[in-house]
Amino acid sequence: MALSRRNGRSRATLVFLVLTSMTVITLDFRGQDSGIIGDVRRVATDALAPVRDGADKVLSPVGNAFSGITDYGDLKDENARLRARIADLEGQRLRSADAEAERKALIELNGLDYLGNLPTVAARVVSAPVSNFEQTIELDRGTNHGVRTGMPVVTGAGLVGHVVEVSGRRSLVRLVSDPSSSVGVRLLPSGESGIADGEGPRRQLGVGFIATNAKVARGDLAFTSGLEGGSDLYPAGIPVGRVTSASSPPGELEQHVELRPAADLAHLRFVKVVKTKIRNGA
Repeated sequence: MALSRRNGRSRATLVFLVLTSMTVITLDFRGQDSGIIGDVRRVATDALAPVRDGADKVLSPVGNAFSGITDYGDLKDENARLRARIADLEGQRLRSADAEAERKALIELNGLDYLGNLPTVAARVVSAPVSNFEQTIELDRGTNHGVRTGMPVVTGAGLVGHVVEVSGRRSLVRLVSDPSSSVGVRLLPSGESGIADGEGPRRQLGVGFIATNAKVARGDLAFTSGLEGGSDLYPAGIPVGRVTSASSPPGELEQHVELRPAADLAHLRFVKVVKTKIRNGA
């Protein structure tokens, strides 16, 4: 019976403490801090301090984790804003560089002195080569602007190719790098004549029919010869390229000569179509 009474008192004490704690907590939220209630709340707070300290230690990593998650989200947002700003600045720089490149290209085109008084049509490149099998570009000028098939296409640096198809507002140009392209050239200072053939994108032009005893050296210049047999489409004197290698293998009847195209065929922006008289009604 004594044990039962002790258990009863323990349960009653526990219930009293719980109710007291709940009351203190409620009053704490209501902000009452005067009189006996305030004293009770302060006593209870002191009594429960060790428990709260322990709980704080246990829960502080969780709190830090939530704080870290919040901070992490803020950092991600800030990083995203910084990346966007960097992208904007880079875009402005590239646009400025692009505008400067276009300006230089136009100045270069307008300074074409190797064409003499031949009339030209300025055009913008609207489509680049789409495969390695056919090296062609599309221009935003056609028959409405006087462009015809067979007309040469150049930049300020030199020969690009010639027109192979044309419509009212568009024209297709085969580059000198196309494997089906050939152009008669004259090498300087030797004066030797040969035929330069395209060998595909990002490759040199191969020059045939150069005698083994001809004095050809790296750095020599090649211009259109204006002769028939591959270059009748092109007037004489257009820069074609510069010799990068010349050798005479034993037993060969001609030299192996390669040219680097004068025009930057991989980065064409603006070109000019030379309005030459086309033979055979082409």
